[in-house]
Amino acid sequence: MTPEGRSYLAKAQEDLNDARKIADIGLAKVAARSAYYAAFHAAEALIFERTGKIAKTHTGVRSEFSRPMKETPNFDRSLTAFLAKAYTFREIGDYGIGPAAIITMEEAEEALAAARQFVEKVTAMLAGAHN
Repeated sequence: MTPEGRSYLAKAQEDLNDARKIADIGLAKVAARSAYYAAFHAAEALIFERTGKIAKTHTGVRSEFSRPMKETPNFDRSLTAFLAKAYTFREIGDYGIGPAAIITMEEAEEALAAARQFVEKVTAMLAGAHN
């Protein structure tokens, strides 16, 4: 794996750890947002390792992530679905106001668990591809 790929995965792990700490103090919106970023950075790692490209936007990461996955046998499609769903947590965390900007602790915990799986699966895919 390239140094860039390792750096993206390290950032993803850092975001997972932050999300856990934030959830533990009851800040659901911030925890869910950090969970999204964990998946986002893991997706960046996979994109870079598979294409040598760096996506410049959140939409670009989601789009570029799905392309090589279409060619991956037995790929867990829930990964691309989670990345899209979790993006809403980022939007709420960054821009949300009023009653529509509420994320429950249950949603944050679910996002954190899904992000952990996302990072683990991407890490395993990259480790398997370069052994």
